Amino acid sequence: MAFLDFYKISAPSANKVPAEKVDSTYKRLRFQSFLAGTFGYALYYVCRLSMGVMKQPLIDAGLLNATQLGIIGACLYWAYAVSKLISGFLADGSNIKRFMATGITISVLMNFIMGILGVTALNGGITTSLLFILFAICWAINGATQAMGAPPAIIALSRWYPLRIRGTYYGFFSASHNIGEGLSFIFVGSIVAAFGWKWGFFGAALAGVLGIILILLLLHDTPESKGLPPVEVLTGENEKAETLTPEQKRAQTKKMQKSVIKNPGVWILALASAFMYMSRYAINEWGVIFLQDTKGYDLAGAAAIIGINPIFGIIGTVVSGWLSDVLFKGDRKYPAFVAGILEAIALALFLFGGASKWINIVAMVLFGIAIGVLISFLGGLMAVDLVPRQATGAALGIVGMASYAAAGLQNVVTGLLMDSGVEGVRDYTYVRWFWLGAAIISFILPIFNWRRKKQQI
Repeated sequence: MAFLDFYKISAPSANKVPAEKVDSTYKRLRFQSFLAGTFGYALYYVCRLSMGVMKQPLIDAGLLNATQLGIIGACLYWAYAVSKLISGFLADGSNIKRFMATGITISVLMNFIMGILGVTALNGGITTSLLFILFAICWAINGATQAMGAPPAIIALSRWYPLRIRGTYYGFFSASHNIGEGLSFIFVGSIVAAFGWKWGFFGAALAGVLGIILILLLLHDTPESKGLPPVEVLTGENEKAETLTPEQKRAQTKKMQKSVIKNPGVWILALASAFMYMSRYAINEWGVIFLQDTKGYDLAGAAAIIGINPIFGIIGTVVSGWLSDVLFKGDRKYPAFVAGILEAIALALFLFGGASKWINIVAMVLFGIAIGVLISFLGGLMAVDLVPRQATGAALGIVGMASYAAAGLQNVVTGLLMDSGVEGVRDYTYVRWFWLGAAIISFILPIFNWRRKKQQI
């Protein structure tokens, strides 16, 4: 019981902030929480995508093949999918600082263990079949704890920021995905190229340790736990919010979470996000090896090309939230539709264009911007817009479950299709159409939600 109590949402502080300091204290703490959630989650990502730049070296070393790597990747995503649903519901009523710090701590440990396993395998200490099994187990555990990152970070925005600017800061937060992806390909890719693939895991673990420190120092649970009024009171959104008892708040949250499960709009967005994640993680997980196999790039060159997309994704995520708040008054459907078309065009250019460095750079620039917008909108904000604030985690859990279940399926299907070539030559004929088809479906599905209004409880 004491263990569960450790993760319960913080009780209101008995020491109230003086009235004259409320505004300055509130703005300072909310910005700290935003920074911790954004950059803490970016470092989560490094611990998740470290495997993406190691595929070719692992294959070249004769330790694993593409099908096995696909299964290992799927273990992470499927564990993530189940855990994301559970974590989303749990995080609504949790201490988000402790919740988020716990997840990245375990993720760091898994990366460190896999680095040790890699050293052992190269020295002949374990067989390749055992390495495959142990990698799959560690990567599944990593996936389960990775799901403890996004819900608390996004819930922090709901607990600390008013609705009128939530989209803007959600867009800024969504850049954490791109920052993390860029660090994975550039930082981890450089380590792997210089010192060998096993050192990539140790580099990712080090990045995760920095994330733990950041979360513990700067992420704050609730305004009430810091002696402040609730955000609804601070912003004038609901003057009665402060009169609710903790028991009443918990009952209200459970009621709203149940209603979210029955909301068809959330499930449509979850399915759209699922197809978008197929195409997104196809590039993140297999883009490097695709360039090596089909266009003759070396590891460092391929990683640098793929690393462009998350860097430019920052533009998409940052601009998307602000633009939709200011220009479209919180309506995300039109920019999401345009971004979906742009993603499909960019992916087609990457998959069917030539080996020219500039063609692939342009493709990754456009792909990054488009995916940046779609991660922000399809990956969470459009679903959050449909539900009450207290059920933010539940909506994110449903969308995340579908997204990462699909990402895992993509990994297995891609690996199998690649290994279907004759005489051990990896075949990308059907892989290309599989990736592109997922991108096209992802921007068509949200059209069915265009007339849907925010859920009222």
